[in-house]
Amino acid sequence: MSGVVVLDYGSGNLRSAVRALERAGAQVELSSDSAAAIEADGLVVPGVGAFAACMAGLEAVGAREILKKRVAAGRPVLGICVGMQVLFETGVEHGVETPGLGLLEGRVEPLRAPIVPHMGWNTVQPPSDSVLFAGMDPRARFYFVHSYALREPASSGYLPTTAVHGESFVAAVESPTLSATQFHPEKSGDEGARLLKNWLGTL
Repeated sequence: MSGVVVLDYGSGNLRSAVRALERAGAQVELSSDSAAAIEADGLVVPGVGAFAACMAGLEAVGAREILKKRVAAGRPVLGICVGMQVLFETGVEHGVETPGLGLLEGRVEPLRAPIVPHMGWNTVQPPSDSVLFAGMDPRARFYFVHSYALREPASSGYLPTTAVHGESFVAAVESPTLSATQFHPEKSGDEGARLLKNWLGTL
């Protein structure tokens, strides 16, 4: 059984992520301890709310150094919702730019859609060689709650999965070490559980 740390930095959806990972078969610890976060088989970075607030919480527990060391060691990380957004270089909210962790190339910006926030179930379009979405029905739907997104994927560095709400945006990313979803797998029923199992299979 893989050992997973859910990084505790004050975000709001930590317990639901812990429970979903346990149901998917992981041994899970909720911790802000840097040594535990660096050494775990897998690290999950959840996030809800504002980009800037999440970054402040992450900086307070030394997440920048934790993630830098994990990436250097090739130890997998999964970001969820704002926990995905902060992996990128910059987040823009209400006209204010906040530096992200800069582990992936990209800029998180307001969604251009008739209804914001984007709240509800959507299909996604993963690449054919996706590991996260392996074995899933292309009609599978996942639960989103967000007003900001990565609208333009980088040309290299990660595999993007896209979705559409008003415009196309990046719904998930995969790289050898870093994976992330804009949607909430822990709130996405059986398909969310399958995605978590697929990620656990990479540990």
